[in-house]
Amino acid sequence: MKTIKQLNTVVRPLAFAMALAGLAAFGLSGCDDATGKTAEAPAPAGPPISAATVVEKSITETQEFSGRLEAIERVEIRSRVGGFITAVNFKPGSEVKKGDVLFVIDTRPFQAEANRAEAAAVSARAKADLAKLELVRAEKLLADKAIAQREYDEKASGLKELDANARAAQAQYESAKLNLGYSQVTSPINGRVSKAEITVGNLIDGAAVLTSVVSTDRIYASFEGDEETYLRVASQSHKGQPVVVKVGLANEAGFPHEGKLEFVDNQLDPKTGSVRMRATFANADNILVPGLFARVQVGAGAGDKAQTQAILINDRAVGTDQNRKFVFVVGADGKAEYRPVKLGATSDGLRMVREGLKSGEKIVVNGLQRVRPGSPVTAQMVAMDFDPAAPVAAADPLKPDTKVDAKADAKPAAKDAKVAAKAESTTKE
Repeated sequence: MKTIKQLNTVVRPLAFAMALAGLAAFGLSGCDDATGKTAEAPAPAGPPISAATVVEKSITETQEFSGRLEAIERVEIRSRVGGFITAVNFKPGSEVKKGDVLFVIDTRPFQAEANRAEAAAVSARAKADLAKLELVRAEKLLADKAIAQREYDEKASGLKELDANARAAQAQYESAKLNLGYSQVTSPINGRVSKAEITVGNLIDGAAVLTSVVSTDRIYASFEGDEETYLRVASQSHKGQPVVVKVGLANEAGFPHEGKLEFVDNQLDPKTGSVRMRATFANADNILVPGLFARVQVGAGAGDKAQTQAILINDRAVGTDQNRKFVFVVGADGKAEYRPVKLGATSDGLRMVREGLKSGEKIVVNGLQRVRPGSPVTAQMVAMDFDPAAPVAAADPLKPDTKVDAKADAKPAAKDAKVAAKAESTTKE
């Protein structure tokens, strides 16, 4: 009995192996045609990717930079005289007009000094007028030779001295009136005022900063441009030709605010290769506030130079190879070709290509990580601005990569299971 079990243990695996060998031989024999030649296996399909046709169109070339908004006018409010603050006549952050009284300093000392200076000026003028009358009388007496020439000369000299004293006293009076006026600190411009740095009751001098006022009706956007932009727009700006500049704030999409390039510096910084630029924007709604970060877009200027024929692609199609940028071009044979490219600025969400591509070529825009140079790909044509993250009605063939691989692996596994079952049934018989 043990001998029979041992024999079955040896015979069953041997029979199973012979059955598999017979099936394999049968399959190979079926591959031969009538001429005795073996049929070639079909070429394996490449990984699924999305491809798009390179776009060429006329665009207005732009360049984007980071900048800051700056007030055209900014004034630090200081007092020209010292004294105690008795009133603050504004709310922090409010709009003020030119000439509005912001702070009031105790006026009593200045009023008293003005009154004293006025009295001194009147007194000095009265003395000068009296000396003038005496000089007139002296002239008549001198004509009648009733007085000596020396006495007349002394009266004439005394009149000049008293007249000078009267003018000096009048100047002191004018100075006292100015100081009295300076006791009311006013805004020199229209704009928005900050908070009061010094409050009521404090003693101040001319060095103390009371608050600040910035203009709001127009505003600057300052930024550092590169050498390429300088060569493109500097000559137009210096000639007075308009160069369109747009800005967008951190919470805004695109560049909704449009202005004009107002200033381009006369030289580039050799350390950074950048040049200072500044644009002016209208700010009637007061959305643009000094100090805010701004995204700045510089146009190409005006005239024929503003339009450029450009090759445009999706940024998703661009890969990075160390310090080079590249794309995969889908050839006529369905294989991927590695192509280095030189990129430019963006336009309407697409990236400009300066070198490396031609209009009409097909490039991989999604599934770049699945592609190898020279390998075949299964391309599905989409628009150049295709977004794989957007919801679609039909199932996306690119997403179920694991499902495709599972099905491909499941077919040979099922076939092997059937062959094994058939061999085992033959062995039992």
